[in-house]
Amino acid sequence: MSGGALLLAGCSGSSASSSSQAALGSAAPAAAPLPPAARAARSGQPARLALASQSIIFTASLTIQAPAVPAAASRATAIATAAGGYVSGEHASASPAGHAQARVSLQLKIPVAQYPATLSKLTAMPGTRQISLTQQAQDVTQQVADVGSLVTSAQAAITQLDALLKRTGTVADLLSVQEQINAQESSLEALLAQQRALARETSYATVSITLVGGQPRPVRRGGKQKQHGFVAGLGAGWRGLRLVVSAILTALGAALPFLALAAVLGGAGYAGRRRLRRMPRRGSRPTTAAENSRR
Repeated sequence: MSGGALLLAGCSGSSASSSSQAALGSAAPAAAPLPPAARAARSGQPARLALASQSIIFTASLTIQAPAVPAAASRATAIATAAGGYVSGEHASASPAGHAQARVSLQLKIPVAQYPATLSKLTAMPGTRQISLTQQAQDVTQQVADVGSLVTSAQAAITQLDALLKRTGTVADLLSVQEQINAQESSLEALLAQQRALARETSYATVSITLVGGQPRPVRRGGKQKQHGFVAGLGAGWRGLRLVVSAILTALGAALPFLALAAVLGGAGYAGRRRLRRMPRRGSRPTTAAENSRR
């Protein structure tokens, strides 16, 4: 009887546990939240994990006009540093004539995750005007995979050569294997350097900024506004006088070669005409004297 009671208790417990598990199983799908990838797929947005295996190099070239170029350069550097980036190159040139001649070129390295937001902040710095912006994206996923495969093959070859070096018996074989190991190690160093460069380029986006001096001009609606008054009239008259004088001098310069040629030809013609006038008078005097003697 005690065994039967224990068996009945075990059956009732198992049935109660199975019923409770069934109830929990029916309630779990409604209460458990969806993972981020599933939520992104359901909402139509791409999941972040889909881009985890891709290697892309992002580059941008930005030209900005600012009234104070050094201050704008300092602000751009601060924006990049706050995003976790750094300045990889800088070149500045200025002229004593004024701030309009100042020019600063910066090369910023921005983490890829912060690249879009940081670029938006750089293009919208207060007191500046964006002149041009170009962006490029290069997919180097296959190149990264090829370099990684070559690195793995080179490391395996070096391991095999090391094992072969331990089994060589003669000096000639030892030198030959050692020469092959040195060649493989040199190739491996070059591949590792290329792998590090690709990892750095795909981890940080490159933003080249050119800051030029000049006061950003406000946009006027309705075209240019005409100025009136004595100063405006004086300026217009002065500009007109300069245009007239410039036109006269231009015409005089264009006609000067022709005037010189006409003067030379006129002088030659005048001299020839005088000679022709003198020749008949000299020939008529002897004829008149002979006629007079005959008469």
